[in-house]
Amino acid sequence: MKEQTSEKAPVCGCGPLSEAQKHVLHGHGTEPPGSSPLNGEKRPGHYDCAACGKRLFSSTAKYESGSGWPSFFRAVPGAVGEREDRSLGMVRVEIHCAGCHGHLGHVFPDGPPPTGLRYCTNGLALHFVPDEEGA
Repeated sequence: MKEQTSEKAPVCGCGPLSEAQKHVLHGHGTEPPGSSPLNGEKRPGHYDCAACGKRLFSSTAKYESGSGWPSFFRAVPGAVGEREDRSLGMVRVEIHCAGCHGHLGHVFPDGPPPTGLRYCTNGLALHFVPDEEGA
């Protein structure tokens, strides 16, 4: 019997990526607003890159922006890279994982104090890790 190879989906620190995750992380796609279960996630914990497992955001920096996407006012220092995005006929700042360069979303200068920033992220690009109870 021939041995199967695992060339289907990239395997990452968080497991294999779905087609939708690959579209967002590797194809610079965007999930529909309001579609992520992470929008309503309120537990203490942190958010890792779904592609490589790098810690990106803390739940203490998450807030309800009303945008339809999980939003944070601060990233873990050194975890998120930025680059100019001129797609869709506008100039924005794209954010990506500093570890694997997977597309996360965009950052806007309309967030709350103390930073004034809104890291508007695709939930498909994130993996939520709750804090251990009693830790």
